[in-house]
Amino acid sequence: MKCIQIFLHTALIFLIIGSSYSLAAEPMDKTEAVVLLHGLGRTAKSMAYMEERLTAAGYTVYNYDYESRKNEIKYLVDDLQKFLEACCLRKGTSLHFVTHSLGGILVRALIEEKRPENLGRVVMLSPPNKGSEVADYIKDYSLFKDILGPASIQLGTGLDSLPNRLGPADFELGVITGNRTIDPISSLIIPGVDDGKVAVEKTKLEGMTDFLVMPVSHAYIMQKPEVVDEVIYFLQQGRFTRKKGTSLEDPK
Repeated sequence: MKCIQIFLHTALIFLIIGSSYSLAAEPMDKTEAVVLLHGLGRTAKSMAYMEERLTAAGYTVYNYDYESRKNEIKYLVDDLQKFLEACCLRKGTSLHFVTHSLGGILVRALIEEKRPENLGRVVMLSPPNKGSEVADYIKDYSLFKDILGPASIQLGTGLDSLPNRLGPADFELGVITGNRTIDPISSLIIPGVDDGKVAVEKTKLEGMTDFLVMPVSHAYIMQKPEVVDEVIYFLQQGRFTRKKGTSLEDPK
């Protein structure tokens, strides 16, 4: 009898342990999905910290990896649409986006062309919403175009550039940009305050919900804990932790 009791007790322990591991291994039925889009010349690895933090905050995260230097923006958007159809357009799920640089332009083009019915909130990090003077500069040099690809020269500041042909934000949009640079050569090309790739003023978009400038550079904005804190807060609350319309132009 004692042996039977020990056996049953042991079996019950393994059943409980096994059940807990089984439940933990099963994907949660979450209703908040976030698609991450990296910038030009980067990969999904650059958004790994963002992915980790958002997952810990309870979101289902899709860190989309795309070949940003391979095609023009139209084809990149087409590929993004196919990806979303496979993963994230389910009814009952809010689909959010967090983007870096070029990724923000892809989302704007996607929303204008084929707006997801379950679109949630969008946070753009250092997006060239009105183009970048760096793109204006490199278009005359075939070497840069060959290295950075066709999408890079579509990001100029002219009225006919792709970002300036896209419409204003008619969705909940938070924009965070930086005012520090680790690229002094590009900063010489860009007038006014910039993050090394885009002028602060060029990141703004008509209709945006909130805007914030932080002491970070274009290259590393998505990897800064204080930036990710603001991203999560916007996804949850629809605004940044500071009052709407305020920013830190030159934080110390």
